[in-house]
Amino acid sequence: MVVGMSTVFAILLIVIYLGKGLIILVNRYAPEELPAKKKNLSPAIQAEKTPRQTLSNGEAAAIVSAVSVITHGQGKVTRIEKL
Repeated sequence: MVVGMSTVFAILLIVIYLGKGLIILVNRYAPEELPAKKKNLSPAIQAEKTPRQTLSNGEAAAIVSAVSVITHGQGKVTRIEKL
């Protein structure tokens, strides 16, 4: 049993360190791409592309009631924002 447990422990250590090594290699040679800068658009085009900033009363009420049901009345909605 000691030999079996030692073997499993050794294999798990090998997997952990190989995984860490792979993460280091990937981060070094294939870094995450930076997002491209947006071009300056005219105000009319920017207005079309911006999301709406307000919620209707029905949407806000639905969110508040869902939080109330899920938290059994213990939760409180203080701010609603898109992530």
